[in-house]
Amino acid sequence: MNVLQTKSLTKRFGKVMALDGVNMEVKEGEVYGFIGPNGAGKSTTIRILLGVLKATSGEARIFGKDAWKDAVEIHKRLAYVPGDVNLWPNLTGGEVIDLFVKLRGAGDHSRREELMERFDFDPSKKCRAYSKGNRQKVALISALSSEADLYIFDEPTSGLDPLMERVFQECVQEAKAQGKSVILSSHILSEVERLCDQVGIIRQGKIIESGSLKELRHLTRTSISVETKEPITALEEVKGVYHIEEKEQALSFQVNTEDLDQVIKYISQFGLVKLESAPPTLEDLFMGHYETSSSFRERNGGES
Repeated sequence: MNVLQTKSLTKRFGKVMALDGVNMEVKEGEVYGFIGPNGAGKSTTIRILLGVLKATSGEARIFGKDAWKDAVEIHKRLAYVPGDVNLWPNLTGGEVIDLFVKLRGAGDHSRREELMERFDFDPSKKCRAYSKGNRQKVALISALSSEADLYIFDEPTSGLDPLMERVFQECVQEAKAQGKSVILSSHILSEVERLCDQVGIIRQGKIIESGSLKELRHLTRTSISVETKEPITALEEVKGVYHIEEKEQALSFQVNTEDLDQVIKYISQFGLVKLESAPPTLEDLFMGHYETSSSFRERNGGES
């Protein structure tokens, strides 16, 4: 069952096409990773899903309802955490959390206390005294204390230290185990790789790749380091081999995943002494789409 679906979603700002036919599907109990550089259209998409922006054309539906027309009803079952949290400076963190939870109409007080302990959060300080990381904790604790069916996290761990990032990841895994759905927009690729069932890569307002990590692995290369009894000859002529480097006694290179079998057969005839391989990562996949794109370099400093 689809909790969220967009069809041919577009958004124009004057002559600028911010989104160009974005299609997304998020199922019940699924964590969807939404990745791309600044300026790619991630935050614009999220604002449309939240009912803050109206799409120029196309459709965005959450829980079967229209994201723009039925935003109030949708928000009763949705929790959102932005990447840059602004709070009331004269209220304490605890007061803000209580306010957010009460606005939703339902919340578990014991869950709130548990989360404050897990995130090592002091609720007694005024918000003006909080660091960026502590402001982020206020938003995360508020969202995770709520009874939501869909969580939308836009760069949620911005400002958090690695230990708190791990706590957040545990909370997402717990929400998934309870059948909740999550959209995670993040530039921390290891976080997306660890948590997400499905991934959508957006570039210049278009989803250029989407699917499970397993389905997208064919687009990545495996890193190989090998030592052999005899020097390997003509490796550069073997199909699917790239970036060959000599490192002391070893030879390192990258191999297209679909050519891995033939490459291993080829190098084994030189007498394998040592063979190490590193599996392809989401970062390999992500960079493969951008490393040769001048538009990526030009747009990387912009706003999403």
